[in-house]
Amino acid sequence: MAYDKHLEERVTRILKTKHHNFFTKKMMGGLCYMLEDKMLCGLLTNKEDGTSLLMARVGPEFYNQALKNPGCMPMNFTKRPMKGFVFITEKGIDKEEDLEFWVQKCLDFNPFAKSSKKKK
Repeated sequence: MAYDKHLEERVTRILKTKHHNFFTKKMMGGLCYMLEDKMLCGLLTNKEDGTSLLMARVGPEFYNQALKNPGCMPMNFTKRPMKGFVFITEKGIDKEEDLEFWVQKCLDFNPFAKSSKKKK
């Protein structure tokens, strides 16, 4: 699993201070944070240059506005951008308040996101 352990500690600390009952799950070559059986955000390493990325599930309504922020780019695992998901580079999450901004945007969208939990 390739992701930044320091970034993991930072995101975990933010979520704990907000008193959310989250868990982590290793997937997509990185680490995903899950909240209420929904993908909240994730951590991975950029295969092209080895830098850290935060994958943020911000929702389709905030997507275009999100892309205007420093270090933010479309999430394109499949070479096609996924609307509602963005990658934020180290430049966009270097400061603690910037990382908190992105985590909060994920938390804001989470109640509207579809559950990842498989139906029985």
